[in-house]
Amino acid sequence: MAGLPPSARLRRAADFAALRNATGRWQGRHFALRWIASLQACPRLGMAVSRKVSKRAVMRNRIKRVIRETFRARYDRLPALDILVIARSSAAASDNQALREELDRAWRQLQALKQAAAPGTIGG
Repeated sequence: MAGLPPSARLRRAADFAALRNATGRWQGRHFALRWIASLQACPRLGMAVSRKVSKRAVMRNRIKRVIRETFRARYDRLPALDILVIARSSAAASDNQALREELDRAWRQLQALKQAAAPGTIGG
């Protein structure tokens, strides 16, 4: 299984700070997503899984693995957005399947944004 290329990851503090005031938001039981249009040609992922979610690093890393795995599966179908996935404390108590299902719903909604015509294009 191939990892995400560096171009598909949010790394700089400024990128995360820009998402703090993002207008694109999605709320679920285990995750909250924020997104803004990216200047890059591909979607980029950032994750926030704090110690409030779980004090155990093993649990936080499990949640991050699930996030990366589901993002990687939908990567080529997502629009060029900077996406921040924020885990909630309920994510630590849930099994991987429940986390995957919720993230798949979120990715499908973001995928629908790609279908809408961008302003200034033909049909937009």
